[in-house]
Amino acid sequence: MSEQPTTTNPTQGEAGEGSQPLSKKAQNKLKKEQEKAAKKAQMKQESDKQPAEQQEALNPEHFGELPLIQSQQRTGKVFEKIGNLNKSKADQVVTLRARLHNSRGKGNLVFLLLRQSTESIQAVLSKNERVNKPALKFASSLSKETLLEVEGIIRVTPSPVEATTQTDVEIEVTKLFVASKVLLPLPLQLEDAGRPLPIVEAQQKEIAEIEKKIAALDVNASEEDKQRLIQQKAEAAKFPIVGQDVRLDYRILDLRVPAHQGIFRIQSAVGKLFRDHLTSQGFVEIHTPKIISGASEGGAQVFKVKYFETDAFLAQSPQLYKQMAICSDIERVFEIGPVFRAENSFTHRHLTEFVGLDLEMAFNEHYHEVLDVLDNLFVSIFEGLAKNYNSELQLVNQQYPFEPFQFLKPSLRLEFPQAIAMLREAGENIGDFDDVNTAQEKLLGRLVKEKYHTDFYILDKFPKAVRPFYTMPSPQDDRYTNSYDFFVRGEEIVSGSQRIHDPVFLERRARECGIEVRTIQSYIDAFKFGAPPHGGCGVGLERLVMLY
Repeated sequence: MSEQPTTTNPTQGEAGEGSQPLSKKAQNKLKKEQEKAAKKAQMKQESDKQPAEQQEALNPEHFGELPLIQSQQRTGKVFEKIGNLNKSKADQVVTLRARLHNSRGKGNLVFLLLRQSTESIQAVLSKNERVNKPALKFASSLSKETLLEVEGIIRVTPSPVEATTQTDVEIEVTKLFVASKVLLPLPLQLEDAGRPLPIVEAQQKEIAEIEKKIAALDVNASEEDKQRLIQQKAEAAKFPIVGQDVRLDYRILDLRVPAHQGIFRIQSAVGKLFRDHLTSQGFVEIHTPKIISGASEGGAQVFKVKYFETDAFLAQSPQLYKQMAICSDIERVFEIGPVFRAENSFTHRHLTEFVGLDLEMAFNEHYHEVLDVLDNLFVSIFEGLAKNYNSELQLVNQQYPFEPFQFLKPSLRLEFPQAIAMLREAGENIGDFDDVNTAQEKLLGRLVKEKYHTDFYILDKFPKAVRPFYTMPSPQDDRYTNSYDFFVRGEEIVSGSQRIHDPVFLERRARECGIEVRTIQSYIDAFKFGAPPHGGCGVGLERLVMLY
Protein backbone atom coordinates (compact mmCIF):
# COMPACT_ATOMS: atom_id res chain seq x y z
CA MET A 1 0.00 0.00 0.00
CA SER A 2 1.12 3.44 -0.74
CA GLU A 3 1.67 5.75 2.24
CA GLN A 4 -1.20 8.23 2.92
CA PRO A 5 -0.45 11.84 3.84
CA THR A 6 -1.06 12.56 7.52
CA THR A 7 -2.87 15.57 9.03
CA THR A 8 -2.58 17.07 12.51
CA ASN A 9 -5.78 17.35 14.54
CA PRO A 10 -5.77 20.63 16.55
CA THR A 11 -7.21 18.70 19.45
CA GLN A 12 -4.15 16.48 19.41
CA GLY A 13 -1.60 19.26 19.13
CA GLU A 14 1.88 18.53 17.83
CA ALA A 15 2.12 15.22 19.65
CA GLY A 16 4.45 12.67 18.13
CA GLU A 17 3.88 8.98 17.73
CA GLY A 18 2.78 7.42 20.93
CA SER A 19 1.99 10.75 22.64
CA GLN A 20 -1.33 11.44 24.43
CA PRO A 21 -3.98 13.91 23.00
CA LEU A 22 -4.24 17.40 24.64
CA SER A 23 -6.66 17.76 27.54
CA LYS A 24 -9.85 19.76 27.05
CA LYS A 25 -8.45 22.59 29.19
CA ALA A 26 -5.27 22.76 27.14
CA GLN A 27 -7.28 22.67 23.91
CA ASN A 28 -9.34 25.72 25.07
CA LYS A 29 -6.21 27.60 26.05
CA LEU A 30 -4.60 26.91 22.68
CA LYS A 31 -7.75 28.01 20.87
CA LYS A 32 -7.88 31.33 22.78
CA GLU A 33 -4.22 32.05 22.06
CA GLN A 34 -4.81 31.44 18.35
CA GLU A 35 -7.89 33.73 18.34
CA LYS A 36 -5.98 36.46 20.20
CA ALA A 37 -3.11 36.32 17.75
CA ALA A 38 -5.49 36.49 14.79
CA LYS A 39 -7.36 39.51 16.29
CA LYS A 40 -4.10 41.32 16.96
CA ALA A 41 -2.97 40.77 13.39
CA GLN A 42 -6.31 42.04 12.09
CA MET A 43 -6.17 45.20 14.26
CA LYS A 44 -2.66 45.97 13.04
CA GLN A 45 -3.78 45.49 9.46
CA GLU A 46 -6.74 47.89 9.95
CA SER A 47 -4.54 50.43 11.75
CA ASP A 48 -2.11 50.45 8.86
CA LYS A 49 -5.00 51.20 6.51
CA GLN A 50 -6.37 54.20 8.62
CA PRO A 51 -5.98 57.63 7.04
CA ALA A 52 -3.38 59.93 8.56
CA GLU A 53 -5.95 62.37 9.98
CA GLN A 54 -7.43 59.61 12.18
CA GLN A 55 -4.01 59.00 13.72
CA GLU A 56 -3.65 62.71 14.55
CA ALA A 57 -2.12 63.65 17.88
CA LEU A 58 -3.43 66.28 20.32
CA ASN A 59 -3.42 69.68 18.64
CA PRO A 60 -1.30 71.92 20.93
CA GLU A 61 -2.93 75.06 19.52
CA HIS A 62 -6.33 73.97 20.87
CA PHE A 63 -5.65 71.57 23.73
CA GLY A 64 -2.98 71.08 26.36
CA GLU A 65 -1.32 72.97 29.20
CA LEU A 66 -0.64 76.69 29.29
CA PRO A 67 2.89 77.81 30.13
CA LEU A 68 3.36 79.16 33.65
CA ILE A 69 1.69 82.56 33.80
CA GLN A 70 4.47 84.93 34.86
CA SER A 71 2.80 88.10 33.57
CA GLN A 72 4.69 87.75 30.31
CA GLN A 73 2.16 89.79 28.36
CA ARG A 74 -1.37 91.18 28.18
CA THR A 75 -3.17 89.98 25.08
CA GLY A 76 -6.37 91.95 25.59
CA LYS A 77 -8.34 88.71 25.71
CA VAL A 78 -11.75 89.13 27.35
CA PHE A 79 -12.59 86.56 30.01
CA GLU A 80 -16.30 86.05 30.65
CA LYS A 81 -18.05 85.43 33.95
CA ILE A 82 -20.24 82.34 33.94
CA GLY A 83 -23.04 84.27 35.61
CA ASN A 84 -23.26 86.53 32.53
CA LEU A 85 -23.73 83.66 30.06
CA ASN A 86 -27.33 83.30 28.86
CA LYS A 87 -29.45 83.11 25.72
CA SER A 88 -28.53 86.66 24.74
CA LYS A 89 -25.00 85.40 23.98
CA ALA A 90 -26.17 82.47 21.85
CA ASP A 91 -23.70 81.53 19.07
CA GLN A 92 -21.05 83.91 20.41
CA VAL A 93 -17.47 82.75 21.02
CA VAL A 94 -16.44 83.22 24.65
CA THR A 95 -13.35 82.59 26.76
CA LEU A 96 -13.43 81.91 30.47
CA ARG A 97 -11.29 80.69 33.34
CA ALA A 98 -13.04 78.13 35.55
CA ARG A 99 -12.55 75.06 37.69
CA LEU A 100 -13.51 71.57 36.60
CA HIS A 101 -16.21 70.58 39.05
CA ASN A 102 -16.99 67.24 37.40
CA SER A 103 -16.72 65.39 34.08
CA ARG A 104 -18.11 62.35 32.32
CA GLY A 105 -17.57 60.70 28.95
CA LYS A 106 -20.23 59.16 26.76
CA GLY A 107 -19.17 57.70 23.42
CA ASN A 108 -17.81 60.52 21.28
CA LEU A 109 -18.90 63.13 23.84
CA VAL A 110 -17.30 64.54 26.99
CA PHE A 111 -19.33 66.69 29.39
CA LEU A 112 -17.53 69.11 31.69
CA LEU A 113 -19.21 70.90 34.59
CA LEU A 114 -17.35 74.19 34.96
CA ARG A 115 -17.51 76.32 38.12
CA GLN A 116 -16.61 79.90 38.94
CA SER A 117 -17.17 80.48 42.63
CA THR A 118 -20.95 80.02 42.98
CA GLU A 119 -21.81 79.95 39.26
CA SER A 120 -21.63 76.90 36.99
CA ILE A 121 -22.22 75.88 33.37
CA GLN A 122 -22.01 72.73 31.27
CA ALA A 123 -19.37 72.49 28.55
CA VAL A 124 -19.45 69.82 25.84
CA LEU A 125 -16.76 68.36 23.59
CA SER A 126 -18.02 66.33 20.65
CA LYS A 127 -15.84 64.51 18.12
CA ASN A 128 -15.53 66.54 14.92
CA GLU A 129 -12.92 67.91 12.55
CA ARG A 130 -11.48 70.10 15.37
CA VAL A 131 -11.98 67.78 18.35
CA ASN A 132 -10.36 64.40 17.74
CA LYS A 133 -10.08 61.29 19.88
CA PRO A 134 -6.92 62.49 21.68
CA ALA A 135 -8.74 65.72 22.58
CA LEU A 136 -11.64 63.77 24.05
CA LYS A 137 -9.23 61.58 25.98
CA PHE A 138 -7.38 64.68 27.25
CA ALA A 139 -10.62 66.30 28.44
CA SER A 140 -11.90 63.17 30.15
CA SER A 141 -8.59 62.63 31.98
CA LEU A 142 -8.56 66.00 33.75
CA SER A 143 -8.72 65.94 37.55
CA LYS A 144 -11.52 67.59 39.47
CA GLU A 145 -10.74 71.15 40.61
CA THR A 146 -8.24 71.67 37.78
CA LEU A 147 -8.20 75.34 36.77
CA LEU A 148 -9.04 75.54 33.07
CA GLU A 149 -9.04 78.10 30.32
CA VAL A 150 -11.92 77.34 27.97
CA GLU A 151 -12.90 78.80 24.63
CA GLY A 152 -16.15 77.83 22.99
CA ILE A 153 -19.44 78.79 21.42
CA ILE A 154 -22.52 79.49 23.52
CA ARG A 155 -25.35 77.16 22.52
CA VAL A 156 -28.94 77.19 23.74
CA THR A 157 -29.82 73.85 25.31
CA PRO A 158 -32.92 71.95 24.09
CA SER A 159 -33.87 71.25 27.72
CA PRO A 160 -32.73 72.79 31.02
CA VAL A 161 -29.43 71.60 32.50
CA GLU A 162 -30.48 70.91 36.09
CA ALA A 163 -27.01 70.48 37.60
CA THR A 164 -25.81 74.02 36.81
CA THR A 165 -26.76 77.59 37.64
CA GLN A 166 -26.85 78.47 33.92
CA THR A 167 -29.65 76.12 32.89
CA ASP A 168 -30.54 77.37 29.41
CA VAL A 169 -27.12 77.49 27.73
CA GLU A 170 -23.96 75.42 27.47
CA ILE A 171 -20.53 75.82 25.89
CA GLU A 172 -19.50 73.95 22.74
CA VAL A 173 -15.78 73.67 23.47
CA THR A 174 -13.30 74.56 20.73
CA LYS A 175 -10.20 75.09 22.89
CA LEU A 176 -9.30 73.68 26.28
CA PHE A 177 -6.16 74.39 28.28
CA VAL A 178 -4.97 73.61 31.79
CA ALA A 179 -4.07 76.85 33.59
CA SER A 180 -3.19 75.20 36.92
CA LYS A 181 -3.01 71.48 37.68
CA VAL A 182 -4.14 69.61 40.77
CA LEU A 183 -0.98 67.94 42.03
CA LEU A 184 -2.36 65.97 44.98
CA PRO A 185 -5.32 63.63 45.46
CA LEU A 186 -8.29 65.59 46.76
CA PRO A 187 -8.67 64.97 50.53
CA LEU A 188 -12.39 65.69 50.25
CA GLN A 189 -14.96 65.80 47.49
CA LEU A 190 -16.97 69.00 47.17
CA GLU A 191 -20.13 66.92 46.67
CA ASP A 192 -19.56 65.41 50.12
CA ALA A 193 -18.59 68.70 51.78
CA GLY A 194 -21.65 70.38 50.26
CA ARG A 195 -24.24 67.71 50.99
CA PRO A 196 -27.43 69.11 52.60
CA LEU A 197 -27.26 68.99 56.39
CA PRO A 198 -30.58 67.10 56.85
CA ILE A 199 -29.24 64.20 54.76
CA VAL A 200 -26.00 64.10 56.77
CA GLU A 201 -27.83 64.28 60.10
CA ALA A 202 -30.31 61.55 59.09
CA GLN A 203 -27.43 59.22 58.17
CA GLN A 204 -25.57 59.97 61.40
CA LYS A 205 -28.73 59.31 63.42
CA GLU A 206 -29.36 55.99 61.68
CA ILE A 207 -25.77 54.84 62.24
CA ALA A 208 -25.87 55.91 65.90
CA GLU A 209 -29.02 53.87 66.48
CA ILE A 210 -27.43 50.77 64.92
CA GLU A 211 -24.29 51.28 67.03
CA LYS A 212 -26.48 51.35 70.15
CA LYS A 213 -28.02 48.02 69.13
CA ILE A 214 -24.56 46.53 68.61
CA ALA A 215 -23.41 47.79 72.02
CA ALA A 216 -26.54 46.36 73.63
CA LEU A 217 -26.01 42.85 72.27
CA ASP A 218 -25.92 40.19 74.93
CA VAL A 219 -22.62 38.34 75.37
CA ASN A 220 -24.45 35.21 74.29
CA ALA A 221 -25.77 36.82 71.11
CA SER A 222 -25.09 34.82 68.00
CA GLU A 223 -22.39 35.80 65.54
CA GLU A 224 -25.12 35.91 62.90
CA ASP A 225 -26.99 38.67 64.79
CA LYS A 226 -23.80 40.66 65.25
CA GLN A 227 -22.84 40.41 61.59
CA ARG A 228 -26.35 41.37 60.55
CA LEU A 229 -26.11 44.64 62.51
CA ILE A 230 -22.60 45.33 61.20
CA GLN A 231 -23.95 44.88 57.68
CA GLN A 232 -26.82 47.27 58.43
CA LYS A 233 -24.34 49.87 59.66
CA ALA A 234 -22.27 49.52 56.49
CA GLU A 235 -25.37 49.90 54.33
CA ALA A 236 -26.49 52.96 56.32
CA ALA A 237 -23.21 54.76 55.55
CA LYS A 238 -24.33 55.76 52.06
CA PHE A 239 -22.33 58.99 51.91
CA PRO A 240 -18.88 59.97 53.20
CA ILE A 241 -19.10 62.42 56.10
CA VAL A 242 -16.61 65.29 55.94
CA GLY A 243 -15.67 66.03 59.55
CA GLN A 244 -14.73 69.39 60.97
CA ASP A 245 -11.04 68.47 61.30
CA VAL A 246 -10.82 67.65 57.60
CA ARG A 247 -12.72 70.83 56.69
CA LEU A 248 -10.34 72.96 58.74
CA ASP A 249 -7.20 71.15 57.57
CA TYR A 250 -8.22 71.75 53.95
CA ARG A 251 -10.10 75.00 54.39
CA ILE A 252 -9.32 76.25 50.89
CA LEU A 253 -11.25 73.30 49.45
CA ASP A 254 -14.08 73.51 51.97
CA LEU A 255 -14.59 77.19 51.12
CA ARG A 256 -15.16 76.27 47.47
CA VAL A 257 -18.48 74.70 48.47
CA PRO A 258 -21.23 76.98 47.08
CA ALA A 259 -23.01 77.36 50.44
CA HIS A 260 -19.78 78.45 52.10
CA GLN A 261 -19.13 80.90 49.29
CA GLY A 262 -22.62 82.23 49.96
CA ILE A 263 -21.92 82.67 53.68
CA PHE A 264 -18.81 84.73 53.00
CA ARG A 265 -20.69 86.89 50.52
CA ILE A 266 -23.54 87.46 52.96
CA GLN A 267 -21.00 88.38 55.63
CA SER A 268 -19.45 90.86 53.22
CA ALA A 269 -22.90 92.20 52.38
CA VAL A 270 -23.77 92.83 56.04
CA GLY A 271 -20.55 94.81 56.46
CA LYS A 272 -21.27 96.82 53.32
CA LEU A 273 -24.89 97.52 54.25
CA PHE A 274 -23.81 98.53 57.76
CA ARG A 275 -21.17 100.91 56.41
CA ASP A 276 -23.34 102.34 53.62
CA HIS A 277 -26.33 103.08 55.86
CA LEU A 278 -24.30 104.72 58.61
CA THR A 279 -22.27 106.77 56.14
CA SER A 280 -25.54 108.02 54.64
CA GLN A 281 -26.56 109.11 58.15
CA GLY A 282 -23.46 111.23 58.73
CA PHE A 283 -21.31 108.67 60.57
CA VAL A 284 -17.51 108.69 60.27
CA GLU A 285 -15.57 105.41 60.18
CA ILE A 286 -12.72 105.21 62.70
CA HIS A 287 -10.00 102.65 63.52
CA THR A 288 -9.14 102.14 67.18
CA PRO A 289 -6.16 100.46 68.94
CA LYS A 290 -6.30 96.72 69.55
CA ILE A 291 -3.23 96.48 71.84
CA ILE A 292 -4.07 98.49 74.94
CA SER A 293 -2.74 99.09 78.46
CA GLY A 294 -5.85 98.00 80.40
CA ALA A 295 -8.89 95.77 80.07
CA SER A 296 -11.54 97.55 77.97
CA GLU A 297 -14.47 96.42 80.08
CA GLY A 298 -12.86 94.96 83.20
CA GLY A 299 -13.20 91.37 84.32
CA ALA A 300 -11.10 88.32 83.48
CA GLN A 301 -12.26 87.88 79.88
CA VAL A 302 -9.20 89.54 78.42
CA PHE A 303 -6.09 88.26 76.62
CA LYS A 304 -2.86 89.39 78.25
CA VAL A 305 0.17 89.72 75.97
CA LYS A 306 3.80 90.68 76.43
CA TYR A 307 4.53 94.16 75.11
CA PHE A 308 8.31 94.59 75.15
CA GLU A 309 9.19 95.09 78.86
CA THR A 310 5.62 95.36 80.11
CA ASP A 311 2.21 93.73 79.75
CA ALA A 312 -0.61 94.74 77.42
CA PHE A 313 -4.07 93.47 76.57
CA LEU A 314 -6.01 92.72 73.41
CA ALA A 315 -9.02 95.03 73.15
CA GLN A 316 -12.29 93.48 74.25
CA SER A 317 -14.19 96.32 72.62
CA PRO A 318 -13.57 99.69 70.95
CA GLN A 319 -16.12 101.10 73.39
CA LEU A 320 -13.89 103.53 75.25
CA TYR A 321 -12.30 104.87 72.07
CA LYS A 322 -15.66 105.42 70.40
CA GLN A 323 -16.71 107.55 73.33
CA MET A 324 -13.48 109.52 73.24
CA ALA A 325 -14.19 110.24 69.57
CA ILE A 326 -17.59 111.62 70.56
CA CYS A 327 -15.87 113.85 73.11
CA SER A 328 -13.66 115.06 70.25
CA ASP A 329 -16.81 116.37 68.53
CA ILE A 330 -16.93 113.63 65.91
CA GLU A 331 -20.61 113.30 66.69
CA ARG A 332 -21.28 109.99 64.95
CA VAL A 333 -18.68 107.24 64.55
CA PHE A 334 -18.54 103.55 63.64
CA GLU A 335 -15.92 100.85 63.29
CA ILE A 336 -15.69 97.41 61.69
CA GLY A 337 -12.80 95.55 63.29
CA PRO A 338 -11.53 92.59 65.35
CA VAL A 339 -12.62 92.05 68.94
CA PHE A 340 -10.91 89.67 71.38
CA ARG A 341 -12.66 87.93 74.27
CA ALA A 342 -10.97 85.35 76.51
CA GLU A 343 -14.21 83.42 76.96
CA ASN A 344 -13.50 79.75 77.54
CA SER A 345 -16.96 78.79 76.29
CA PHE A 346 -17.52 75.91 73.89
CA THR A 347 -20.77 77.07 72.30
CA HIS A 348 -21.95 78.01 68.83
CA ARG A 349 -22.31 81.68 69.84
CA HIS A 350 -18.99 82.42 71.59
CA LEU A 351 -15.78 83.24 69.76
CA THR A 352 -12.45 84.34 71.20
CA GLU A 353 -11.97 86.55 68.13
CA PHE A 354 -14.77 88.01 66.06
CA VAL A 355 -15.57 90.98 63.85
CA GLY A 356 -17.30 93.75 65.75
CA LEU A 357 -19.67 96.21 64.10
CA ASP A 358 -19.60 99.12 66.54
CA LEU A 359 -21.16 102.56 66.50
CA GLU A 360 -21.52 105.53 68.82
CA MET A 361 -23.42 108.80 68.47
CA ALA A 362 -24.24 111.93 70.41
CA PHE A 363 -27.90 112.69 71.04
CA ASN A 364 -29.82 115.71 72.26
CA GLU A 365 -32.47 114.68 74.78
CA HIS A 366 -33.13 110.95 75.01
CA TYR A 367 -31.19 107.79 74.28
CA HIS A 368 -34.11 106.53 72.21
CA GLU A 369 -32.75 108.85 69.51
CA VAL A 370 -29.93 106.29 69.29
CA LEU A 371 -32.41 103.44 69.40
CA ASP A 372 -34.28 104.93 66.43
CA VAL A 373 -31.07 105.07 64.38
CA LEU A 374 -30.26 101.46 65.28
CA ASP A 375 -33.78 100.33 64.44
CA ASN A 376 -33.55 101.90 60.97
CA LEU A 377 -30.05 100.48 60.51
CA PHE A 378 -31.11 96.88 61.06
CA VAL A 379 -34.26 97.20 58.98
CA SER A 380 -32.03 98.58 56.19
CA ILE A 381 -29.67 95.59 56.50
CA PHE A 382 -32.50 93.05 56.48
CA GLU A 383 -34.18 94.70 53.49
CA GLY A 384 -30.86 94.90 51.63
CA LEU A 385 -30.12 91.23 52.16
CA ALA A 386 -33.59 90.15 51.00
CA LYS A 387 -33.52 92.40 47.95
CA ASN A 388 -29.95 92.10 46.69
CA TYR A 389 -28.54 88.84 48.04
CA ASN A 390 -31.32 86.32 47.52
CA SER A 391 -29.17 84.01 45.35
CA GLU A 392 -26.51 83.79 48.09
CA LEU A 393 -29.19 83.11 50.70
CA GLN A 394 -30.59 80.32 48.54
CA LEU A 395 -27.15 78.72 48.22
CA VAL A 396 -26.88 78.59 52.00
CA ASN A 397 -30.46 77.38 52.36
CA GLN A 398 -29.82 74.43 50.04
CA GLN A 399 -27.18 73.01 52.39
CA TYR A 400 -28.26 74.51 55.71
CA PRO A 401 -32.06 74.93 55.53
CA PHE A 402 -33.57 77.86 57.47
CA GLU A 403 -36.96 79.53 57.79
CA PRO A 404 -37.48 82.84 55.93
CA PHE A 405 -36.55 85.77 58.17
CA GLN A 406 -39.45 87.86 59.47
CA PHE A 407 -39.18 91.39 60.87
CA LEU A 408 -41.41 94.37 61.55
CA LYS A 409 -41.03 97.97 60.43
CA PRO A 410 -40.59 99.71 62.83
CA SER A 411 -39.12 96.92 64.96
CA LEU A 412 -40.86 95.49 68.01
CA ARG A 413 -39.66 97.03 71.29
CA LEU A 414 -40.21 95.44 74.71
CA GLU A 415 -38.98 96.51 78.14
CA PHE A 416 -37.16 94.10 80.44
CA PRO A 417 -40.06 93.72 82.93
CA GLN A 418 -42.35 92.74 80.01
CA ALA A 419 -39.89 90.00 79.00
CA ILE A 420 -39.73 88.71 82.59
CA ALA A 421 -43.54 88.59 82.71
CA MET A 422 -43.71 86.62 79.43
CA LEU A 423 -41.16 84.11 80.72
CA ARG A 424 -43.01 83.65 83.98
CA GLU A 425 -46.27 83.08 82.13
CA ALA A 426 -44.45 80.34 80.22
CA GLY A 427 -43.45 78.68 83.50
CA GLU A 428 -39.94 80.08 84.00
CA ASN A 429 -38.72 80.80 87.54
CA ILE A 430 -36.83 84.08 87.16
CA GLY A 431 -36.32 87.12 89.40
CA ASP A 432 -37.06 90.73 88.46
CA PHE A 433 -33.38 91.60 88.11
CA ASP A 434 -31.96 88.25 87.04
CA ASP A 435 -30.02 88.08 83.80
CA VAL A 436 -31.79 86.11 81.08
CA ASN A 437 -29.81 82.93 80.30
CA THR A 438 -29.37 81.34 76.89
CA ALA A 439 -32.26 78.88 77.24
CA GLN A 440 -34.57 81.66 78.40
CA GLU A 441 -33.47 83.88 75.50
CA LYS A 442 -34.47 81.16 73.06
CA LEU A 443 -37.79 80.59 74.82
CA LEU A 444 -38.49 84.32 74.78
CA GLY A 445 -37.70 84.36 71.07
CA ARG A 446 -40.29 81.64 70.44
CA LEU A 447 -42.88 83.48 72.57
CA VAL A 448 -42.26 86.73 70.68
CA LYS A 449 -42.50 84.95 67.34
CA GLU A 450 -45.82 83.35 68.28
CA LYS A 451 -47.31 86.59 69.60
CA TYR A 452 -45.82 89.24 67.32
CA HIS A 453 -44.75 87.25 64.21
CA THR A 454 -41.20 88.59 64.11
CA ASP A 455 -37.73 87.05 64.39
CA PHE A 456 -36.21 90.40 65.39
CA TYR A 457 -36.99 92.54 68.41
CA ILE A 458 -35.44 95.06 70.82
CA LEU A 459 -35.35 94.55 74.58
CA ASP A 460 -34.91 97.81 76.55
CA LYS A 461 -34.18 98.79 80.20
CA PHE A 462 -31.82 96.05 81.49
CA PRO A 463 -31.00 95.80 85.22
CA LYS A 464 -27.90 97.71 86.37
CA ALA A 465 -26.42 94.56 87.90
CA VAL A 466 -25.94 92.91 84.50
CA ARG A 467 -24.50 95.87 82.52
CA PRO A 468 -20.96 97.39 82.23
CA PHE A 469 -19.77 100.20 84.53
CA TYR A 470 -20.20 102.93 81.92
CA THR A 471 -23.95 102.31 81.43
CA MET A 472 -26.26 105.18 82.44
CA PRO A 473 -28.78 104.21 85.15
CA SER A 474 -32.45 104.83 84.44
CA PRO A 475 -33.75 108.13 85.89
CA GLN A 476 -37.08 106.48 86.75
CA ASP A 477 -35.56 103.55 88.67
CA ASP A 478 -31.79 103.30 89.11
CA ARG A 479 -32.04 99.52 89.50
CA TYR A 480 -32.48 99.57 85.72
CA THR A 481 -30.41 101.23 83.04
CA ASN A 482 -30.80 103.04 79.75
CA SER A 483 -29.56 99.96 77.93
CA TYR A 484 -30.85 97.56 75.31
CA ASP A 485 -30.17 94.30 73.49
CA PHE A 486 -31.35 93.27 70.03
CA PHE A 487 -32.38 89.68 69.37
CA VAL A 488 -32.52 87.56 66.21
CA ARG A 489 -34.30 84.19 66.28
CA GLY A 490 -34.13 84.14 70.08
CA GLU A 491 -30.44 84.99 70.46
CA GLU A 492 -28.78 88.28 71.35
CA ILE A 493 -26.83 90.00 68.56
CA VAL A 494 -26.52 93.57 69.89
CA SER A 495 -25.68 95.03 73.27
CA GLY A 496 -25.80 98.79 73.77
CA SER A 497 -26.73 101.68 76.02
CA GLN A 498 -26.53 105.33 76.90
CA ARG A 499 -23.05 105.89 78.34
CA ILE A 500 -22.22 107.83 81.47
CA HIS A 501 -20.71 111.11 80.24
CA ASP A 502 -20.10 112.73 83.66
CA PRO A 503 -16.49 111.98 84.80
CA VAL A 504 -17.21 111.99 88.53
CA PHE A 505 -20.15 109.64 88.14
CA LEU A 506 -18.15 107.49 85.73
CA GLU A 507 -15.21 107.12 88.14
CA ARG A 508 -17.57 106.14 90.97
CA ARG A 509 -19.20 103.45 88.85
CA ALA A 510 -15.81 102.10 87.78
CA ARG A 511 -14.74 101.69 91.40
CA GLU A 512 -18.06 100.01 92.24
CA CYS A 513 -17.39 97.48 89.48
CA GLY A 514 -13.87 96.74 90.75
CA ILE A 515 -11.97 98.43 87.92
CA GLU A 516 -8.63 100.08 88.70
CA VAL A 517 -9.21 103.69 87.76
CA ARG A 518 -5.58 104.24 86.79
CA THR A 519 -5.95 101.74 83.94
CA ILE A 520 -8.75 103.83 82.37
CA GLN A 521 -7.66 107.28 83.59
CA SER A 522 -7.18 108.67 80.09
CA TYR A 523 -10.69 107.54 79.23
CA ILE A 524 -12.21 109.24 82.28
CA ASP A 525 -10.15 112.40 81.69
CA ALA A 526 -11.67 112.67 78.20
CA PHE A 527 -14.98 113.60 79.82
CA LYS A 528 -13.49 116.44 81.89
CA PHE A 529 -13.54 118.89 79.00
CA GLY A 530 -17.26 118.70 78.38
CA ALA A 531 -18.94 115.62 76.88
CA PRO A 532 -22.30 115.39 75.09
CA PRO A 533 -24.83 112.72 76.06
CA HIS A 534 -24.26 109.74 73.80
CA GLY A 535 -24.95 106.06 73.23
CA GLY A 536 -24.21 103.23 70.88
CA CYS A 537 -23.84 99.50 70.54
CA GLY A 538 -21.69 96.59 69.46
CA VAL A 539 -22.79 93.91 66.99
CA GLY A 540 -21.15 90.53 66.41
CA LEU A 541 -20.91 90.12 62.62
CA GLU A 542 -20.53 86.33 62.63
CA ARG A 543 -23.42 85.83 65.04
CA LEU A 544 -25.72 88.09 63.02
CA VAL A 545 -24.92 86.22 59.79
CA MET A 546 -25.33 82.82 61.49
CA LEU A 547 -28.75 83.68 62.92
CA TYR A 548 -30.17 85.49 59.91
